[in-house]
Amino acid sequence: MRAPIRAIAAVCAALVLGGLRPVMAEPVRVFAAASLRTALDVVAADWTAAGNPSVSLTYAGSAALARQIIEGAPADVFLTASPEWMDAVEAAALLVPGTRRDLLGNTLVLVGQGAEGPAVTLDPSLDLAALLGDGRLAMGMVDSVPAGVYGREALSALGLWDEAEPRVAQAADVRAALALVAAGEVPYGIAYLSDARAAREAGEAVHVAATFPPGTYGPVTYPVALVRDTAGARAFLDTLASPGAAAVFAAQGFLMRP
Repeated sequence: MRAPIRAIAAVCAALVLGGLRPVMAEPVRVFAAASLRTALDVVAADWTAAGNPSVSLTYAGSAALARQIIEGAPADVFLTASPEWMDAVEAAALLVPGTRRDLLGNTLVLVGQGAEGPAVTLDPSLDLAALLGDGRLAMGMVDSVPAGVYGREALSALGLWDEAEPRVAQAADVRAALALVAAGEVPYGIAYLSDARAAREAGEAVHVAATFPPGTYGPVTYPVALVRDTAGARAFLDTLASPGAAAVFAAQGFLMRP
């Protein structure tokens, strides 16, 4: 009878020990606009280093992320550069009620190839053809990528869009547009100030040639909301608006929304 007793005891011990093992908290899954990559990487790393669950970050254009969420992609937090694409996810009844807030703002700039370059005056008198030469102007997709939409709006306000449109090289997101400039594929591109700073910090050969005048495009707003209501997601959402995260975002060139 000893063998069966020992076997039962071994099973009981395994069950007890298994029950005592700590349950690892699941990661917080964050879908975020590509322009947030550098700053949000730091915020997420600081959060995890403080003993919180890990953060799974998915970056892409706001339109692509919104469509993925609507089609069922697993996300806990959605942070987009476009109120309109957040509206689309909300219209699909996929946001946790009461969690949406405007978190950040940004500034639209003209970025030139090379670490240094001449300043450009962005006004209706700009000779865009002379500025671009044989090259093109890199922008995010002008119908769906927020930076591209804002860029088209700003160029239209300056009376330059008709001349610019046939010279535009459209990219999947703002970081991809900036990469075309850094690689020397195009002489100029339109990006956010935060992206230009991130590129410079990474040693990429780009510079800010001009800042688009206030009033030529609508305020750049980054709304954030929960897609899935978990303790970890709520805590991370609160962290995004904390003084520590605000300092990281501000250093990267973002504007904090009240």
